[in-house]
Amino acid sequence: MNTKTVSKPEPKWLKFVTEYLPLIIFGLAYWKSDLITATKVLIAVTLVTTLISFLVARKVAVMPLVTAGILGFFGGLTILFEDETFIKIKPTVVQLVFAGILGGGLFFNKILVKKVMGQSLKMPDHAWVTLTKRLVVFFLISAALNELVWRTQSTDFWVMFKLFGLTGFTFAFFASQIPLFNKYMEEPAKGEGDKK
Repeated sequence: MNTKTVSKPEPKWLKFVTEYLPLIIFGLAYWKSDLITATKVLIAVTLVTTLISFLVARKVAVMPLVTAGILGFFGGLTILFEDETFIKIKPTVVQLVFAGILGGGLFFNKILVKKVMGQSLKMPDHAWVTLTKRLVVFFLISAALNELVWRTQSTDFWVMFKLFGLTGFTFAFFASQIPLFNKYMEEPAKGEGDKK
């Protein structure tokens, strides 16, 4: 007997609340105070938005959950030692973790991106592999950019880069993948359903 519960579809506003609202409030808190205070606010808001996500959708996506965990660790170190370095390297660690997870998945013939996005986007496995490889490169470049910026620029500049630079780079990356989606999204994945 199948006892699987069908998860509720996520409302459109939930993605904004969970992914972008914490960043916006972080930026506002920084400009009103300092990076240590903004880090405390970011951790608190992330906890609240994660709880909202669970209550509304009855689940929390893996990537935001991993990001929240890393934020809690490095944000906690930032607050404990009152050292901005920890929160500045947090984006680097997040990007490297995602690159490692996706790259490791490919090494073991696991297309992890498909598990995350496969319900909303139907593509053949070779297209998912291509997207995964591009994502690994994207995450590695993002990590390198964050390292370059926080090590060579002021805290004000780094905060602007975190809010607008990395976010803009992410939008640009996914916009650049539209031709890949358009080319393969109508093609059924071979063997889909056989692995269940």
